[in-house]
Amino acid sequence: MEKIPQEVYRRQRVMEYCRKHGNISEAARRYGYSRKTVHKWLKRWDGRKESLYDRSRAPHRKARGHSEQELRLIRRLAKKHKWQDIIAAYQEASQRYGYPYCYETFKRKVEEMRREKPVKRKRRKNKPYKRAAYPGQKVQVDVKYVPAECVTSGAKYYVYVAVDECSRWSYHQMYEEHSTYSSAQFLEELMRKAPFPIRKIQTDNGTEFTNKQLTNDAAKKTLFEEKLKEYGILHQLIRIATPRHNGKVERQNRIDEVRFYSRLRMYSLNDGRKQLAVYQSKTNTYWKHCLGMKSPKEVVEKYLGVM
Repeated sequence: MEKIPQEVYRRQRVMEYCRKHGNISEAARRYGYSRKTVHKWLKRWDGRKESLYDRSRAPHRKARGHSEQELRLIRRLAKKHKWQDIIAAYQEASQRYGYPYCYETFKRKVEEMRREKPVKRKRRKNKPYKRAAYPGQKVQVDVKYVPAECVTSGAKYYVYVAVDECSRWSYHQMYEEHSTYSSAQFLEELMRKAPFPIRKIQTDNGTEFTNKQLTNDAAKKTLFEEKLKEYGILHQLIRIATPRHNGKVERQNRIDEVRFYSRLRMYSLNDGRKQLAVYQSKTNTYWKHCLGMKSPKEVVEKYLGVM
């Protein structure tokens, strides 16, 4: 048996009060309803409680929906105007094809189709990359800013990172500034520490490496570039704002975030360099998937054994 809501019993009492006393205004005041509401219930009341149930508020007549032909027209014109210039598409639909609805309806349909339309992402086609054939053929160099939470004194420090493309052998060193002088110092230390001769170094366009973005004078070289020329090392710059071209050293920076910077708490430059030296002694012994589960040290030793 269906349970009758309490609100229906209350309405029934209002109707009985009106029939007994014949005063709609008094019934409305007594039970806390408006006169308009009491009049509405009186029109539909036939003495049964069921006649006082809430009725559907749906419209009696439903507007004619779009036909399949109209939907195809909207989709075609929206696509023609790149799903952006909707008002121009609506103007063409109205003037040329006799579209009968208003602009707001047209716009709403376009938005519904846009949400349904799958987003096509353009897949970047990378150019074939020629990998370095031997250690030292190309070394990528970058500068990593030491996270502020790692330094208790609040000072800023920078870590220069070099990664060999062939063997993934890496070298790190920390400095107080990232300048062309620090870059030249790092190059000298890298030349002493590297177990193989270096033929080419690749960097980004930062002012610590080059000033090509600051001057048109090709003869004006930075101290870092002068050092490269002194050692007979070629210098290659990546495209501006394209860090993926320095992908090996960028990947090494992400690895260092997990293995070193997440645990680093340093008080001074000397303290940071000591902790970095401990990490440096182990970083080239970790296996790498790209090397076939071998460490950079093992790959370098293999090449040096046949050179």
